[in-house]
Amino acid sequence: MKSAGATVAAPEASPAPTAAEAQPALPTPPMRLFRDSAIVAYRNLLTILRVPTLLVTATIQPLMFVFLFAYIFGASLGGSQYREFLLAGIFTQTVAFNAAFTTVGLANDMQQGIIDRMRTLPMSRLAVLAGRTLSDLLVNMLALAVMVGCGYVVGWRINDGFADAALAFGVILLFAFAMSWVGALTGLLAPSVEVAQSAGLIWLFPLTFVSSAFISAETLPGPLRAIAQWNPITAVAASGRKLFGNGAPPSFTPPHGWAAEHCVTYSIGCSLAILAVAIPLSLLQYRRVAR
Repeated sequence: MKSAGATVAAPEASPAPTAAEAQPALPTPPMRLFRDSAIVAYRNLLTILRVPTLLVTATIQPLMFVFLFAYIFGASLGGSQYREFLLAGIFTQTVAFNAAFTTVGLANDMQQGIIDRMRTLPMSRLAVLAGRTLSDLLVNMLALAVMVGCGYVVGWRINDGFADAALAFGVILLFAFAMSWVGALTGLLAPSVEVAQSAGLIWLFPLTFVSSAFISAETLPGPLRAIAQWNPITAVAASGRKLFGNGAPPSFTPPHGWAAEHCVTYSIGCSLAILAVAIPLSLLQYRRVAR
């Protein structure tokens, strides 16, 4: 029992937090880039969900090409063997053509003022473009999944192991990501959505068909054959066939040359080179148009 004259000591007050301790820690620049890119990609995917015709276009068109080439042209080009040869080319053509979604999407965002709005926000400039290309990469993954199912219907099979097949899809998706950045640059250069719709495909058609995506490049005349042999689409399609274990029909002349013999290495190198050029140019053009 305490005496009446005893005093009770007051508890010591904790020191007030400093300004640095009170302010929440800011994310590092790489984390900010990842977060902002994910937010933009999520916004683009929501747009696709609200306008499902965009998704239908990304999946129905490649199915039309599969059935068109497999059953209309395939009967005279090797039947079931041609269908196995064909699918890797269709995969490559589809992801290349889907770069047009990036082109039109960015042109539409600029025309509606969305890019100007994003410029006023405290977010990374690279995230605006990276979010667009990442969302389109996810669309490409869905399109590939649909085409794989269709391929099994028409007789296409993965004849080698899972690891080789995974590498094949990785090569195709890396090329898809690189082409999306080319599409981003094209969309930023286009003055309107109408111009972007044409510009997004006008260079893809010759690039796709002057290749071995659907035929043997060795049958093309001299200058076109040389272009086709070094065409990245030829290399990506050849990589898919090699890793999936899909041979060409006996009537097709086997490809030759360094690019054909090292198609996987050449495909990866082309995709990385495209990214090394397209990403800085896209950022430079973004700074010019979004002022």
